[in-house]
Amino acid sequence: MHPTSKINSVFAALVLTTIGAGAWAAPDAGDRTLTLSGTGSSDNDFDTNNFGLTGELGWFMSDSLEAGVRQSVNITARDDGADDWSGGTRIFANWHFGGPNAFQPFVGVSAGGFYGEHVTDTFAAGPELGMKYYVKDKTFIELQAEYQFLFEDANEIDDRFDDGAFLYTLGIGYNF
Repeated sequence: MHPTSKINSVFAALVLTTIGAGAWAAPDAGDRTLTLSGTGSSDNDFDTNNFGLTGELGWFMSDSLEAGVRQSVNITARDDGADDWSGGTRIFANWHFGGPNAFQPFVGVSAGGFYGEHVTDTFAAGPELGMKYYVKDKTFIELQAEYQFLFEDANEIDDRFDDGAFLYTLGIGYNF
């Protein structure tokens, strides 16, 4: 057997094992989730560094619909200036699809607000998408992206559609 064929066979076996092992991973109505995620970024000289932590508590209202609350705290550390913090509190609703599988993609919406030092306090709302990958029966890795439209009052929502922010998180969570 050619070495490439052996590698392909091993890869195919791993994929099939992962897909088969995830058959038990789907959440049930009434399950709760607790997720802890992190974010970070730096400029090219590492003079300004951003670090963030997000905690999320969710509840599966059905086998597919999860609703909850998300809290973010971010620190900006600068070499040539004062460090500062910001935060965000949002409620969310996500629709999970993919069936009883280890891979659980989702789409949803969130709304809340952002606040902090050197940040204009503002309301925010927008779409989000992501995926959970169950590595154990109740334990998952989550990758998520949000686009938040920022506005100070309801009259600005239409005008601020293009003025927003992308938020990305990578974390680990648990169903209980």
